Amino acid sequence: MKCKINRNAAKVLNEMLSNADAEGKMIRVYITYMHDDHAHYDIKLDVPAEHDEVVHTDKGIDVILDKREEFLDGVWIKYFYVPEEGFEITNPSKEPQGHHHH
Repeated sequence: MKCKINRNAAKVLNEMLSNADAEGKMIRVYITYMHDDHAHYDIKLDVPAEHDEVVHTDKGIDVILDKREEFLDGVWIKYFYVPEEGFEITNPSKEPQGHHHH
């Protein structure tokens, strides 16, 4: 499975991982809602479970993905400061042309 992280997201994720509550945990990307031909994603701190794969990203952050969810393979975690601050998680390999922000 694959996962990409932009530079801004790596900075914010590393801050999340350095929090005292995060000890022993990793970043998990998960699907919050699926409809038609795309999914909505979110992230949380978690530990790997039976059906998970730990993906090593080029930013040095390990991300947990559930191998049973094909829409997780190829996710791209981005973080933007403008127009509003927050994560944008998409999967260019699974979604139709054009996407929307969450």
